[in-house]
Amino acid sequence: MTGKNPFEKLDKAFENRVRLQIMSVLMANDRYDFNSLKELLNITDGNLASHLKALEKDEYIVVNKSFLGRKPNTNYEASAKGKTAFKQHLDAMEQLIKLQKKL
Repeated sequence: MTGKNPFEKLDKAFENRVRLQIMSVLMANDRYDFNSLKELLNITDGNLASHLKALEKDEYIVVNKSFLGRKPNTNYEASAKGKTAFKQHLDAMEQLIKLQKKL
């Protein structure tokens, strides 16, 4: 059964709703800044920061820090590794849905 079970292909990094949302946004956009993500997802600074750190630790996102005038600006983008992992996660979810339809 190993390799055939779609549950084994799910990535634990995306089990959390916020991380799933962050990656969805980053897959649909080249880059997204911290404040825009916070507003879009309607979560606190601390909550967003902890989930971004987890995705950064897994090397699923790239952090770009810069200044707009005198204000610091942090942008995030999905890394190649993150894009691949997210696509594989979505494929596994799709397989699970198809499996459920057959039952």
